[in-house]
Amino acid sequence: MDYKKAGVDISAGEEFVRLIKPQVRQTFTPGVITDIGAFGGFFQPDFSLYKKPVLVSSIDGVGTKLKIAIELGIYDTVGSCLVNHCVNDILVCGAKPLFFLDYYACGKLTPELAAAVVTGMVKACRENGCALIGGETAEMPGVYSEEDFDLAGSIVGVVDHEKIINGTSISAGDVLLALPSTGLHTNGYSLARKVLDGRMHQTFSGLEGSAGEELLKGHRSYLRAIEPFFGSPALKGLSHITGGGLLGNTMRIVPDGLKLDVEWSAWPEPAIFDIIRKEGRVPEEDMRRTFNLGAGLVMIVEKNAVDDVRAVLQSQGENSYIIGQVSRT
Repeated sequence: MDYKKAGVDISAGEEFVRLIKPQVRQTFTPGVITDIGAFGGFFQPDFSLYKKPVLVSSIDGVGTKLKIAIELGIYDTVGSCLVNHCVNDILVCGAKPLFFLDYYACGKLTPELAAAVVTGMVKACRENGCALIGGETAEMPGVYSEEDFDLAGSIVGVVDHEKIINGTSISAGDVLLALPSTGLHTNGYSLARKVLDGRMHQTFSGLEGSAGEELLKGHRSYLRAIEPFFGSPALKGLSHITGGGLLGNTMRIVPDGLKLDVEWSAWPEPAIFDIIRKEGRVPEEDMRRTFNLGAGLVMIVEKNAVDDVRAVLQSQGENSYIIGQVSRT
């Protein structure tokens, strides 16, 4: 008996690292001062442009979207989803990403498959100006079946203390602007998979490809769209619409004594959501609590600044929708 016969192939792990090193180096920013393979990732930040820098961190996973990736044999989008999800979670606090670390766990390590996942991470890190400075790969037979894997990641970013976005200035009359999602992003997949079980290769009216291909669309980043508003008094709050839906996530930043009046028909809903709704006979309350329904990020904007904010977004090619307002309870 040896380690390989027990289910852990050290040589496969070494081959995986060899495959990803050139890609990962492409994400390195000036702050990175170690190569891949060290016991820790070293990052020397430049805070010269900040008066009082505050580090912001977050950690998340991709969830059961991975099961669809395994079923279809498409692995690169889930890596991008992981990074972009984490980027969005700190950007709603006003933070720009500095570096990212990932955790990849599996039943049997296939270097080429794992490298495809990292390819997606590298793509998203480069698009967000975020360095992928390290990670962990764990081969755990007995915990995962051979074809299964799990994926998680953590991110660290920075925001100037005076520019933290936390919703404290939100008041009655402020307007809700929604930016469109690219689909389910990384939430609600246990329900979607249950509804569409055995039909991932099926096509439905309104979809460009199969149901599985639609569900594997990437979780988009909103950093480039929102970055121009960092530090603007017109932007009162930001909400990344993940598990819990639009109301559940946005109410996290709304001060006591206020509520959200949402017009649910005010933005276009991607076809996949109505397919899930009808095929699964899912109650509307569950749809709204589980999915983003096409509104992936909500901006809470001072009423008199709405037109200016939308003009800036439009200049970037970004659609926005007025979906409601803040009112007193």
